[in-house]
Amino acid sequence: MSIKSNIARIKAELDPQGCILVAVTKMHPVSELEQLYETGHRIFGENRVQELVPKYEALPKDIRWHLIGHLQSNKVKYIAHFIDTIHSIDSFKLLEEVNKQAQKHNRVISCFLQMYIAKEETKFGLDEAEALEILKSASTESLQNVKICGLMGMATNTDNVQQVRTEFKNLRTFFDSIKSIKTKNIELTYLSMGMSSDYKIALEEGSNVVRIGSAIFG
Repeated sequence: MSIKSNIARIKAELDPQGCILVAVTKMHPVSELEQLYETGHRIFGENRVQELVPKYEALPKDIRWHLIGHLQSNKVKYIAHFIDTIHSIDSFKLLEEVNKQAQKHNRVISCFLQMYIAKEETKFGLDEAEALEILKSASTESLQNVKICGLMGMATNTDNVQQVRTEFKNLRTFFDSIKSIKTKNIELTYLSMGMSSDYKIALEEGSNVVRIGSAIFG
């Protein structure tokens, strides 16, 4: 199956549900990303800053880049001038740094809070109390160059479908419980959960943003 046919098939599943596809470009060369671009798709996701920056520089500038992997504060400055959305905000300190760097470029950067939902120590993320602390803090409200517009979660890498479903279900429940929190820089619209191996379960549990790589590129 080609990139073109793969993405057409996946979009046919997602579009009727109004779900946004972030095409994950991790480990894939620019030549394959150009094929993806030629299909008309414009939302690309990358895991690592050091891989993202050269791809941004090599490809057309109407691509909306999402940073979906763990982000260190000292790397924010390299992407602040172009990044569309950061899915992996896992501390107030990181949010503050994104705001600081966005301000230098007179931009507002969309951010998702990354929630820790998996039974794996290798995953990053906030627990519910930590997320609420950020959402309800006056310090967050003072950040004028970021907009918190969703939550992101990564399920456990397991063949246990019920466990994955439960993790997604719990995140959706939390998301629904906090959606009413609105300020000038908080409007929780997006729930980013689901990757190539589990996006169909995520869709069933209410995801409206999925991050898919191998199912597109093979």
